[in-house]
Amino acid sequence: MAGDINIHAEKFIKRLEDFEFRSFMGEEEDPLSAILTIHPGAGGTESQDWASMLLRMYLRWAEEHGYGTDTMDYQGGDEAGIKSATIEISGEYAYGYLKSESGVHRLVRISPFDASSRRHTSFASVFVFPETDDDLRVEIDPDDLKIDTYRASGAGGQHVNKTSSAVRVTHIPSGIVVQCQSERSQFKNRESAMKVLKARLYQKAIEEEREKLAEVEASKKKIEWGSQIRSYVFHPYNMVKDHRTGHETSNINAVMDGAIDPFIQAFLGHREGD
Repeated sequence: MAGDINIHAEKFIKRLEDFEFRSFMGEEEDPLSAILTIHPGAGGTESQDWASMLLRMYLRWAEEHGYGTDTMDYQGGDEAGIKSATIEISGEYAYGYLKSESGVHRLVRISPFDASSRRHTSFASVFVFPETDDDLRVEIDPDDLKIDTYRASGAGGQHVNKTSSAVRVTHIPSGIVVQCQSERSQFKNRESAMKVLKARLYQKAIEEEREKLAEVEASKKKIEWGSQIRSYVFHPYNMVKDHRTGHETSNINAVMDGAIDPFIQAFLGHREGD
């Protein structure tokens, strides 16, 4: 009996937390699904490994929240990690939650790739875009597109297949370039690439509109928030700290296992109070 009560209490608390989260999400695009991309910074294998750790963190977070995930593009590193990855996270308010993750993520640790066991600092960038839910949101002129096909390749340069199924789409007016190679079908890769392009163009239009309406000081603040947002320190101590909100924790293993809700909540609450 007591066990049942505890279970119901935990479910109620979880629903209450979700409601509190969503009370901070009043922007039109917040209820949409999200497209998340990760790119390692300079540093070769070390940064590529860090990018793959972040990818795992977001996949675990999505799994914990019951969101669907689909790998739209994945390029493995030469030795370890990834050169880039794009994933679709499907479900209500996925973008509203994950928009707080856009920015540069910094890692400090003893490198497993350094024979001298020296401490390394690595960087990876994360970008999150709202997935457009209909064709009316973004209109794309086919004449504005340059579409290239090429052979998909895996880690170390191995060919995934022998046909030119990978697709790269360049939107000439904006200079935005997207690519997808996760599927063996050129048609499916092109479809995925267009989905990413629409999301990025939609996000660009939103940002341009907000810049027009924002005051000078607000614009400056936004630029500050676009820089390094969070540090993950494995050595000489354990700490994850968000530089925008000041929220931090020493339970770095839980964070890397997807427990990033406290950081998301702190970000949403911080913005709400501005």
